[in-house]
Amino acid sequence: MLLKIDMTSDIPIYQQIRNEIVFGVARGELQAGDPLPTVRQLAGDLGVNPMTVNKAYALLKDEGFVVIDRRHGAQIGGGSMTGNAFGPDFNRRAELLLSEARIKGASKLEIKNHLSKLIDKFYE
Repeated sequence: MLLKIDMTSDIPIYQQIRNEIVFGVARGELQAGDPLPTVRQLAGDLGVNPMTVNKAYALLKDEGFVVIDRRHGAQIGGGSMTGNAFGPDFNRRAELLLSEARIKGASKLEIKNHLSKLIDKFYE
């Protein structure tokens, strides 16, 4: 899996790494049990500090997307990813994005159509 990291973005690099791995799982590019690169390997590939990758992996572990053990390293998690998909954090983030789109002039229909296309992208 190829991670797309923008070094000039306002989004912290560890968050970009986390997001790209979540996108990979959602798109089916990464499956339960798939190994992730070691912290040092991914840091070297991306040209970032290993602590940045470590922070991303720790976040993914806390969220249940990744399991980490000393013998097998980081792997995509399995059953622990099930649960309340639409918790308060999801709603808050979605509401913020909808608010931003509305402020920028998008109509309700434009937002619905755009979101529908995004949803189709993940469920093809």
